[in-house]
Amino acid sequence: MTDFSSRTDAPTRSGFVAIIGKPNVGKSTLLNTFLGVKVAPTSPRPQTTRKGVRGIYTTDDAQLVFVDTPGIHKPKDAMGKYMNNEVNTALSDVDAVVWVVDLRHPPTDEDRMVARQIRDLPKALTLVGNKTDVAKYPDEAMKLYKALLEGREQLSEVMLSAQNNPARVQELRDQLLSELPENPFFFPRGASSDQSREQWAAEIIREEAMKKLRDELPYAVATRVNSWTERDDGLQRIEGEIIVEKSSHKGMVIGAGGKQLREIGQAARKQLEVFLNHKVYLGLEVIVINGWREDVEALRELGYE
Repeated sequence: MTDFSSRTDAPTRSGFVAIIGKPNVGKSTLLNTFLGVKVAPTSPRPQTTRKGVRGIYTTDDAQLVFVDTPGIHKPKDAMGKYMNNEVNTALSDVDAVVWVVDLRHPPTDEDRMVARQIRDLPKALTLVGNKTDVAKYPDEAMKLYKALLEGREQLSEVMLSAQNNPARVQELRDQLLSELPENPFFFPRGASSDQSREQWAAEIIREEAMKKLRDELPYAVATRVNSWTERDDGLQRIEGEIIVEKSSHKGMVIGAGGKQLREIGQAARKQLEVFLNHKVYLGLEVIVINGWREDVEALRELGYE
């Protein structure tokens, strides 16, 4: 609901900032730290983010809309193509770009793919060297990444730890706020994301599934929430599904005696209770949609459109 109580006739500034990079460099962690609230799933596995989640940070007179994008990579299926298209769409629609790189390593072919995509974009660009707390040679790595943007104008750079250096992340956020163009707000005050609560909960469930499952199976998993009701005593009753590609995957997700599914559900429920500040009943069912990552109609049904 829009809050009209604090509106004034003073001009406001707002804009969109894309957070991009190859898989598993800390883009979602950076977004969550920017906002001070979790809106994007995180896990140690690459390609956890599949959709361009929008996180919203609003002050009295300014609003930053961050677009957390999937990691740029060479796609192997229709899902991979969808993810790369999410990045292309974000880059065409934003006012500025934040490129996140992992300072533990020198640039890879995927980093060079990102650099080629953004080097000549006529938008303000900030190069963010992440994971300084665990990088052995952060300054040397940063120079290598910056060299990929040689000749680029409108370039800022910063080194930080998105996970362990919130003050530095807030400084970067304040810098981005100061550069916003004059615009009306795009979202109501108080909004932190453009996701529905069902989409957000489904992503929490998928995050926990990705943490628990091994090998390639996490990438063959999707999630959705089909119902969400609240009892008079405040209990949130959420019914969700974990979708797999093959019948053989179903038993792997459920585990012996249902142990694996219970552990996924318990971990997701704990996260949901922390953020909702309510008791949660989470019911999970595992279903099979054969080859959903290659099926455009199935992808659309699961919200990847």
